[in-house]
Amino acid sequence: MPSENRFLPTLSLDELAAIQTAGLNWTVAHAHAGNPVYRRKLTDAGYDPGMTLRLDDLSRLPFTSVEDLRVGYPLPLLSVPEDRVVRVHASSGTTGKRKVLAYTQADIDTWKHMFARCFELAGLTPLDRVQIAVGYGLWTAGAGFQLGCEHFGAMAVPVGPGNLEIHLQMLTDVRTTVLCSTASMALLMGEEVRKHRLKDKIALKKAIFGAEPHTPKMRERFQEMLGIQESFDIVGMTELYGPGTGLECRAHEGIHYWADLFILELLDPESLQPVAPGEVGEMVVTTLRKEAAPLIRYRTRDLTRFLSGECPCGCGLPRHDKLLGRSDDMFIFRGVNIYPGQVAAVLEHFRELGGEFRIHLFRKGGKDQMLLQVERRPEVDPAYDQNLSESVSEELRKQALVRAWVEVTDQGSLPRSFGKTRRVVDDREAGETGETEETCKRG
Repeated sequence: MPSENRFLPTLSLDELAAIQTAGLNWTVAHAHAGNPVYRRKLTDAGYDPGMTLRLDDLSRLPFTSVEDLRVGYPLPLLSVPEDRVVRVHASSGTTGKRKVLAYTQADIDTWKHMFARCFELAGLTPLDRVQIAVGYGLWTAGAGFQLGCEHFGAMAVPVGPGNLEIHLQMLTDVRTTVLCSTASMALLMGEEVRKHRLKDKIALKKAIFGAEPHTPKMRERFQEMLGIQESFDIVGMTELYGPGTGLECRAHEGIHYWADLFILELLDPESLQPVAPGEVGEMVVTTLRKEAAPLIRYRTRDLTRFLSGECPCGCGLPRHDKLLGRSDDMFIFRGVNIYPGQVAAVLEHFRELGGEFRIHLFRKGGKDQMLLQVERRPEVDPAYDQNLSESVSEELRKQALVRAWVEVTDQGSLPRSFGKTRRVVDDREAGETGETEETCKRG
């Protein structure tokens, strides 16, 4: 890290604890005074506005969940007068009503400063030209990347998702140096750059991507196609400002998160007790200065683990591992709990395969069936598909304790997306299909 940082703080453990303690007390008092839902929950938990909380008292506070956001629609958890709200953003959820979150001007300022930290941690400079390929509008991504880029001082090129022709034009004419997108969009753009033979005509050096899980193979592939030297995984959620709550550093040993802006707990999703050091748990967050819609022990459903020890990059802020999936992304197949990330981990053992895969669940013969489709790398001979399919199926049985049909497909045959890729298609509620074993093998 540079010896002088404009946005990244340098804090001792004692200083960080003091910031968290003060922020926790402010947030709880603010929420109690400003929101009737929080007031009722906190009172039921034994909180009184005259109390002074310690960090150890956090576990005594009530949880907040997505249901609280839905019940309070359209401005859930609002804890300030409405005339102080300057903006709303909403989640990209596909079921039920969207999660709409309000922002004060102070919230916007915190968000853009937080995002500027991400650009600084990734080693950007004000001379970088940042091509933003994520969604604008109600979704937080486009606004967040642009706010952070402009606050950091680099040049923003706000193209948005899709518009591949314009993206290619900006890559070649403006010669942007940084791409901000989902991993799926980066892969799609890499394939377009290769198709049009533009690799020698673009100047990309870095990529910052997030919003969806990805495999190292997928990352390696779009880096190679776009000529990118470094790429960084960014995390965030609409409820917690948006993207930018943490970033993978240049040492690529986990994600630094902004512990001076929110407290992160990792809890067992069933018992809601802290997991042991190094174990995977559900991320539960408590904000420390969020005004319009503060979060108190909000269950994110994202799964990760804490990383201990000092990071080689020199940043002293704490780290968690990459997001390993979501507790509500889990599906049950023949009595076994499965996360898409487990399947991705199995596929990493096979050099012949690319990073794209899709899981299709359906009913046949009165039983649940699973078809796993995965793309082979373009240089691999299709003559070995059957052997590769059987090997993947056996490894999946060993690692995840389930049996699946495995179909190896051509590179580029699975659907591509400008946003998040849908990894699991569950048609089991549709009833029996007419698929045979041979059909399953072919997909």
